[in-house]
This record gives sequence, structure tokens and C-alpha cells, in this order.
Amino acid sequence: MDAARLLTVLRPHFEATGARWMLAGGFAAAAWGSARTTLDLDLLVDEAARSALLKRIVAEGFEAYSDSEGFTNLEHPDPALGRLDLLWVEGLTRDRLFAAAVSRTGPDGIPVLVPAPEHLVAMKVKAIKNKPIRVFRDSEDLRILLNRPEIDQTEVRETFERNGLLELYHRLKAPS
Repeated sequence: MDAARLLTVLRPHFEATGARWMLAGGFAAAAWGSARTTLDLDLLVDEAARSALLKRIVAEGFEAYSDSEGFTNLEHPDPALGRLDLLWVEGLTRDRLFAAAVSRTGPDGIPVLVPAPEHLVAMKVKAIKNKPIRVFRDSEDLRILLNRPEIDQTEVRETFERNGLLELYHRLKAPS
């Protein structure tokens, strides 16, 4: 997948629909210093733009193979555009995420919003809680995020604790 090319295709659709969006998943972790390879592009998108945005993305040749509350998974027949996962956010969650988002350089070299490191940690912790095997994929991202100087250790520790993963927090915070 060519994330830069995919963003070049998507950006006009976000602009045309007024959709607020930001990177999530592996590319958001990369914006904070992780080097993990990912095979899809995950984006957090304001739920209010869902209908209009999906029509435009499908018109680009993407096929929605899963569309449920909170998530839409799409794939393009051109492997360079590959898989696209849209995580729809609304209400207080949306407001908090976008208020704390930080501008970083995207895979296409253009500034893009990414979740604050505390919020990205919360997403990854929740994913591990819901699907424990993800610990193997997300641990290194979490280790890098937890060691960012600007991260609020109290907040992220509480996130791990609320999700029953405090032992994982201590393991990831241990000196290497």
C-alpha cells in the first residue's frame, strides 16, 4: 500500500464533505516515532460526514467489505491504494480527540492531525483488551509512546489500569 498516494486520493473528498479526520493506527504511531510496518491506513473521521464521504470514496473504486457502527473497512482493487479503515467518532469522544490532536507530517509529506499520544495509547490499550493477541503487534508502539517525554504518565497508567492491563504498562515502562 502506498499511504502517500492513498491520502492524495482521499484529501479532496475530506475537503469537499467538510469531514474532520486524523491518522490513527500504525501511521499515527509512526508520526510519534514508531517504525512498525502496517498494511492498511486507519483514519479517525467525524461521524457527521459518514454518508457523504462514503459515497465519494466508493465512487473512487473502494468497496466496503464491512460497515458497522463505529467502523467501515474498505478495499481498493489497486494494491497501491489497498485497505482503508475508517473509525467513526462523534459527540464527546470526537470533541476530545480533535481538541487534543497534534499536527505532524503525514506519509505524504503534508501536515496531518494525529491523536495526542495519550489518546493513541488509549486506543491501542482498548484494542488489546478486546483482542489480546494484538499485544504482539501493538507492544512496541506502546513502548515508544509511553517513553515520549510529553506523555502524561498518570493518565496512561490509569488507562492501562481501567482496562485490566496494569502489568503490561509496567512491563512496557521497564528500562530496556
